[in-house]
Order: sequence, then C-alpha cells, then structure tokens
Amino acid sequence: PQLFDKITEVALPRLREFNSQGIANTVWAFATVGHFSPQLFDKTAEVAIPRLREFNSQDIANTVWAYATVGHSSPQLFDKITEVALPR
Repeated sequence: PQLFDKITEVALPRLREFNSQGIANTVWAFATVGHFSPQLFDKTAEVAIPRLREFNSQDIANTVWAYATVGHSSPQLFDKITEVALPR
C-alpha cells in the first residue's frame, strides 16, 4: 500500500505527460493489486476524457476494467468512451 500511495503522489501532477498506454496501465495496476486511490482515478478521468481518441482498444478495455474492478464511478468518462469506442 505505501508503494501505491507514493506512486499516486508522484503520478498525480504528471498524468498529463503519460501516453494513453501509460494512463491505462496505471489504473489497471492499481485495480490489479486492489489498491484504490479515488484521487488518482478522478484525475485519470479528467486527463483521459479529452484524449480518448488516442486510446487503442486495449487501453480502453484496461481502463474500463480498472474502474469497474475498484467500483469507481465516472459517468463522464464512460459516456465519452461510449462515444469514441462505438464507431470503431
């Protein structure tokens, strides 16, 4: 838990620098180990929403899985994913 708390602290101000895979992999890793950071998931949604067209299918799947696994609600993120992913 301390490691993931530190990752949250370091990642939050830098999330905008992450590419789509880095964004998806970060929330996926947190969900995989069962460490929930509401701040990180909120910030990830904020950063990801305007950039979702950069996400490939795997990035989208990993992101959706992570949010579902930790039970973090983000209606705006899921609405935007629906908008971007359905036409693919």
